[in-house]
Amino acid sequence: AQSLCLPQWDVGMRSVRFLYLAGPRTFKVCKKCDAEEGLVPLFLGADLFSNTGIRTENHTRFHAKFAKKGLASKLSFSSEFRFHGLRLPCGTNRLWFYSIQGLFRVAFEMYSKREQLFVLETFQELWKSRINDEPLNPCYDLSVQLCPAPPGDNSITETDTVNISYDTSDSVPTADHNYCSPENMEDPSHQVSQKNEQIKVMLLLLDHMQQYMTQEFSEKGLTDIVLQVLKATDHLVQRQTSVGSWLGQQFNSANAIIEGFKKSHINRIADLPPAEELVSKLFPESMKTLLINWMGLNDASALWKRQSEYPILLLILEFANHNLITGVAHVLYSSLILYIQDYSKG
Repeated sequence: AQSLCLPQWDVGMRSVRFLYLAGPRTFKVCKKCDAEEGLVPLFLGADLFSNTGIRTENHTRFHAKFAKKGLASKLSFSSEFRFHGLRLPCGTNRLWFYSIQGLFRVAFEMYSKREQLFVLETFQELWKSRINDEPLNPCYDLSVQLCPAPPGDNSITETDTVNISYDTSDSVPTADHNYCSPENMEDPSHQVSQKNEQIKVMLLLLDHMQQYMTQEFSEKGLTDIVLQVLKATDHLVQRQTSVGSWLGQQFNSANAIIEGFKKSHINRIADLPPAEELVSKLFPESMKTLLINWMGLNDASALWKRQSEYPILLLILEFANHNLITGVAHVLYSSLILYIQDYSKG
């Protein structure tokens, strides 16, 4: 039997062993610097779950849950291969491995904030480069090793030995779900806080990609992602400028239902509905939402507050859309034109 020594990736205080999937039946064991672009990195599930509070005998249930989402896979190796530092049950040569997307999911669900930061700093470039990877199959039968590593290369000490269990017991104690210990819940570091916002965004992106790949895409899900990305980058002035530019272009191309209304009310300009009703009826909902929030209003505001502010909001929309409706807008526009003409002459 050939003994394989899996290389390891240091992530803070944690070491994660890995190999590369080369095809449906082939794999490669090599250092990350020697890996070809087409190889898919896979990370040992036992290392990802170590020190998470989940008992070894319950790992299989969690692996199976992630496998349903294409984030993990059970690799069955030919009997000629043996893994140094891994104690497998007698007659078993199967190991659970995770994709880089699966690694992030495990980290964000089960690690402390500081460990999440280590994962983000260590693997974010790899995650970006593997963004288009297909979901993993639930299992692979691997019988061919490409370019076997020289004996003793990437050796792992005996202290790294991990017991692998395939117990499928249905009883999972509640304590096993306590993924974040109390001492790790608070971290005053501003950097950690900022990274945690990025982690939330990445989780949402992972969810969205998974939904897209399984054709469970929803408009609400996409909206949630956009909002979280905007919140996580709230401190970026360039982000605000870009969003403002995009939103302005969308409003510029929106068709307000105004011309028909003006024709039917040409002789009733002094008898128009209330400003709030006109805003809701004639202009896109997005324009109204932007301005009422900008002005500090919302649907829960007092009636008198809305009634006093909506005429101003209506005037803004009339001028911004180059469509005058109310008598006030016509009078104000005429006054402004006369003022501008007098100012330019003087």
